[in-house]
Amino acid sequence: MEAMLVHKLFEDSVRKYPEKTALVFRKCRLTYAQIESAANRLSRFLLRQNVQKGDRIIVYLNNSVEAVLSIYGILKAGGCFVVVNRSTKPNKLAYIINNCQAKGLITDGKSFQNNDSHHLGNLPTVQFVIATEEMRNNCNCDYPVYQFGEIQKLESDDSPDVRCIDQDLAALIYTSGSTGSPKGVISTHLNMVSAIRSITAYLENVPSDIILNVLPLSFDYGLYQVLMAFSFGGTIILERSFAYPFEVVKKLLDEKVTGFPIVPTISGILIQLKSLRNYSFEHLRYITNTGAHLPEHHIRKLRQIFPNAKIYPMYGLTECKRVSYLPPHMIDEKRGSVGIPMPNVEVSVVDENGEPVKPGEIGELVVRGTNVMQGYWGLPEETARVFRKGKYPWERILYTGDLFRMDEDGYLYFVCRKDDIIKSRGEKVSPKEVENVIYEMEDVAEVAVVGVKDDILGQAIKAFVVPRNGARLTANQIKKYCASRLEDFMVPDIVEFRENLPKTTSGKIDKQLLMNESSNDIK
Repeated sequence: MEAMLVHKLFEDSVRKYPEKTALVFRKCRLTYAQIESAANRLSRFLLRQNVQKGDRIIVYLNNSVEAVLSIYGILKAGGCFVVVNRSTKPNKLAYIINNCQAKGLITDGKSFQNNDSHHLGNLPTVQFVIATEEMRNNCNCDYPVYQFGEIQKLESDDSPDVRCIDQDLAALIYTSGSTGSPKGVISTHLNMVSAIRSITAYLENVPSDIILNVLPLSFDYGLYQVLMAFSFGGTIILERSFAYPFEVVKKLLDEKVTGFPIVPTISGILIQLKSLRNYSFEHLRYITNTGAHLPEHHIRKLRQIFPNAKIYPMYGLTECKRVSYLPPHMIDEKRGSVGIPMPNVEVSVVDENGEPVKPGEIGELVVRGTNVMQGYWGLPEETARVFRKGKYPWERILYTGDLFRMDEDGYLYFVCRKDDIIKSRGEKVSPKEVENVIYEMEDVAEVAVVGVKDDILGQAIKAFVVPRNGARLTANQIKKYCASRLEDFMVPDIVEFRENLPKTTSGKIDKQLLMNESSNDIK
């Protein structure tokens, strides 16, 4: 019996659809057979560099053809890919490389040619670098540098014979850590294949699906768009980002896209583009959202713009990829819900003692399933903090750190991160509950609610608000609207208006940065 490996899912599609377009990036269109050949050449080079099963190889590239080829070339060599966002600074990149003891680095080469490249001079485990672009001057490093293009010219495209099993290491995905340093989430082939199969099952993906991905491959939500499309023989339209919304809309139309994964910051921009109502997106079959809660106001507007598309609000975290989805036909009945557990996943909402709470009560979400990570790379204490014993002697279940409530029908409702709870006036306030109310205001484009230190209140509630299309709003309007819909202790004490809110590399609102910028500013 053949092991179920991430790259074997791709190879199955190669056998079925060799001449079908698999990847579109700018003017480049590659078939499954072409990607297979290019990935094989890279894998053979990696094997000649003595890459062993489980060795970590860093992919430090923007969304690109080379990034996709690198992922599959590494897997075919038995290695573990580690995609790092190209905007990551050299000091943080060096930390990640040294933390996971990477053997190789695939990059565009520019990282070694800037004024901060000295951070990359002390990487004791790195044995080689592959550059996708010609370097204009000497590399500031002690290891050999090879050209991606030359590798493609010189190596054989025969598939390498590397035997792996589904328990082998496939990827490390670095996510923000509580200590300030990123944590490497360990995923085996089994973890990733389990997630791929579950998600594509409830999305009802078919080979004719064409998915447009504007999210970075360093973000697991963006990464899995490629892995999933290649698993069922679909086509992935890869964009570098969502920086040019009208260009993305043009791709939706020209490529007859059927699947469009977004985050709320993207939907917030889309619903402000009034010209979209002039187009017919008849081919768009579904829109998915995760990473942050999709406001109901956004859902209503998206339905008007994309009337043929099913909308899937979802919830997940890097530690297990995905947990739940809301079936589109239940959006009106289960407003605000992130749905039910996806196939082959079991969840419960528990109290501080690990005992299930009653329907409607708030507790921490815990997850069981083969999609759950193995732990954090090199961080046994952090790993022990999020795992507890399961129902079987050999089992560990994941404590997500997220507060939820579950209704009597088993539908989940996200409350907030445990660490995000605002403690004000002796009461506990969920930032999301306040945000949802402010989002109801027609003139609000974006909002983020955080707690800021206050000597009297403990924490004051602060709302950062971005008005829609230059609308004029006042702090009193925001507070009055909240007071009409929320308990007194939940009404924001401070309202700050901004032209935009800071975002993480995955497109989420960076609340940590907002909190760091804030101080006790109640007058």
